[in-house]
Amino acid sequence: MAEASANIGVLNLPPFLNSSSRTSLPSRTLKAEAAVTSKLKANTWRTKPLKLTVFAASSRYTSAAFNQTDCGKFQPRIEADNPRNGRVFFLDVNPLCYQGNRPSLHNFGRWLSIFFEEVSHSDPVIAVFDGEGGSEHRRLLLPSYKAHRIKFTRQPSSQRFTKGNSRRSYQVIRDALRNCNVPVVKVDGQEADDVVATLVEQVLQRGVRVVIASPDKDFKQLISEDVQLVMPLPELNRWSFYTLRHYLAQYHCDPCSDLSLRCIMGDEVDGVPGIQHVAPGFGRKTALKLLKKHGSLENLLSAAAIRTVGKPYAQVALTKYAEYLRTNYKVLALRRDVDVQFQDEWLVERDRQNDLAILSKFVENTERNSLAQPSKRV
Repeated sequence: MAEASANIGVLNLPPFLNSSSRTSLPSRTLKAEAAVTSKLKANTWRTKPLKLTVFAASSRYTSAAFNQTDCGKFQPRIEADNPRNGRVFFLDVNPLCYQGNRPSLHNFGRWLSIFFEEVSHSDPVIAVFDGEGGSEHRRLLLPSYKAHRIKFTRQPSSQRFTKGNSRRSYQVIRDALRNCNVPVVKVDGQEADDVVATLVEQVLQRGVRVVIASPDKDFKQLISEDVQLVMPLPELNRWSFYTLRHYLAQYHCDPCSDLSLRCIMGDEVDGVPGIQHVAPGFGRKTALKLLKKHGSLENLLSAAAIRTVGKPYAQVALTKYAEYLRTNYKVLALRRDVDVQFQDEWLVERDRQNDLAILSKFVENTERNSLAQPSKRV
């Protein structure tokens, strides 16, 4: 999922994934869960240089903020002091439960163990699941949205999540997370992306920074000086922080403009067709030029409705297929109005002293269940 280069040494597996290791996760006595009014331990905000590098637990950097000018470009400015203290992690669970296209609880246990060991430590973590039927409202807008993923349920029964297996898998993961002192959030009828986007807004209002742990590129539209991503890199078996600096270096535009660009160019992974399907001459170069001038998709469409904004083929495409593009925007833009409330008690330090025992048992059980499954005939 990495979209930029990365540098790293050899992976050090967590103790319970390396049978030869006798080391254990560090344990400490933390504040009681009931002490919801206690202050978070102040954490210096971690960021990385412009080249995407792998997170090192001991590294701490001064964060860079950005001023947005009237023309929509971002100018960096360094702040010695930042009023936001502490951070909270949102863990996007569902994509971590797959290894490629294959459901894998073992894959989730592996990524969770590395996440606790090297990334989040005792910072608060909130796990978010997709709710039942969470994609329905987007599929009503665009039937092709994530339609290809339905095919995964048509695999042989020994290799798939049936409805019953999916429910049991959810319960096993939920119990492991709760035993590791991680609150679990699941809102029926809502995708995890929208739940996280809504909760992020509420956390920022509390003066706390946010890190979203997910391989999903849709979360890049939330990136700001106070919101970072940390993404799993399967080819390196590590998590890596991705910040606003990385984003600007990679895309050369702000997150709002990038979302508009995705609406024009489409998103094959999510089954969102771009304008090239109806206007083949309308390419990325044209889209970037127009968005650089107008800033956002809606500004561009509004301008095209009353005056000429580009060459004839672009003008025709923008006026004739305006609703087509607005539908793409409704599908790809994350919602911030889900009926869910962030709880203040989630902001206490996470007691991690039982992580080793709980995750060791989780990994052991998933390995045992995997071996017990009948072999797939070739």
